[in-house]
Amino acid sequence: MSIYAMFAARLTARPVGRDRYGNRYFESRREMPVYGRKRRFVITAGAQDPTKVPPEWHAWLHHLTDAPLDESRRHAWQRDHQPNLTGTAGAWRPLGHDYSGGQRRVTGGDYEAWRP
Repeated sequence: MSIYAMFAARLTARPVGRDRYGNRYFESRREMPVYGRKRRFVITAGAQDPTKVPPEWHAWLHHLTDAPLDESRRHAWQRDHQPNLTGTAGAWRPLGHDYSGGQRRVTGGDYEAWRP
């Protein structure tokens, strides 16, 4: 988070809370004249990755709830955040992909290669 963003947030908004990733959430002091409600925003910790906003705070940011949901009521099947792995070695690749060994399953014999 930049120093300017933090300074501007302190002047124009009130802090609401923090999540387990270190993101800070704010609500503007005055209502926005166009929307008729206060603006809510987040200053993320580290790189700007909007997927780091947990569902509990996402509902609050989009005015679905009046207060952030309780983070301690997580279920055992809920996983922690994983960054977008596209373009990395951890990205998902189907079975026929060259990086996964290049072996496709055998088709039913109805495939015929196109020849110009």
